[in-house]
Amino acid sequence: MPKERGLAMASRPGAASDPDPTVPGRNGPAGTEGELASRPANGARLRGKSEHEAAIRQRRRAALVVNTRSRRGLRLYQAARSHLEAAGFDLLGLFPVHRPGGLAASLAAAVDLRPDLLVAGGGDGTLSLASQHLAYRDIALGVLPMGTTNNFARTLGIPLDVAGAVSLLTNGKVADVDLGEAGGTFFANLVSVGLSGHVAATVPHGLKQLLGRAAYPLTAAARLPAHRPFRATITTAGDERRTLTTHQLNIANGSFHAGRPITADASADDRLLVAYTLGSGGRLSLVAAIVRHALAGARRSHAEPTFLATSELWLHTDPPLPLDIDGEVHGRTPVRIMLAGNALRVMVAPGFPDT
Repeated sequence: MPKERGLAMASRPGAASDPDPTVPGRNGPAGTEGELASRPANGARLRGKSEHEAAIRQRRRAALVVNTRSRRGLRLYQAARSHLEAAGFDLLGLFPVHRPGGLAASLAAAVDLRPDLLVAGGGDGTLSLASQHLAYRDIALGVLPMGTTNNFARTLGIPLDVAGAVSLLTNGKVADVDLGEAGGTFFANLVSVGLSGHVAATVPHGLKQLLGRAAYPLTAAARLPAHRPFRATITTAGDERRTLTTHQLNIANGSFHAGRPITADASADDRLLVAYTLGSGGRLSLVAAIVRHALAGARRSHAEPTFLATSELWLHTDPPLPLDIDGEVHGRTPVRIMLAGNALRVMVAPGFPDT
């Protein structure tokens, strides 16, 4: 019977929270996809995906980390543990995390156990932090969606219920998907600047637990009257430059935002980041763009002029603004944002298109 680990466990020096500056794509031009897929952060050899998948099926060595502060985490932690044990997983460590600030230490401790599969339960912020710890490592991420919008889980086609998500861990496959990187921080789904940064910093935790996805537009509506538009300049690696004025700018690795599709053809495995604004400088245009995004995203394409699809960009804003990285505020503009192709091993459904 695995023991639940306390939050006082500290990560060892050089654990996944300390980036390796020599990994391709972090501090210089990305290497080939083969290089990216064969260079784990700790310098050890990455197994082939089929070998990794076989190890998960046969040995079932896993660690479970659940953010019990997420909207459904506290209620679903015990259910997740029970389903995993019933599926025959050997849980090397159990890490229910309720205290703010304890998640990073728990993820690092789980990585230290060297499981074949690290199962993370929580919202997009939790899964983004788990992705940061697992980037370029020989450990696959198992996703248990327990958050408010669950954008990354939707991008990967993960069932949103615990039983379905655990079933995928037993019957799915190992895929390697892209991450993004903003100013040295990996992200799974989305980086944004503008109104969302203010919302992410101020939306009450209790309101998220009570209302779910509705907490975000309600908080945005309360902040919008006092929010000022900003000027942004985007420069791509191919020297394409766009200058615009807006209340909101998003750069997506995934294909969902606010629980809705961004476009029909966006993916976390297409070697592209997709930049787009919501509206121009007027507040009414922002509201109209949000409504259009919610209603028409599934029918749009990132080839439309509204979107900019690229593998790398430099973002400057006037004034400098905080970065909202998967729902958490980290860093400020100006910033370099780039793709980290095939950086994350993750369990997905057998039919997921893995390129």
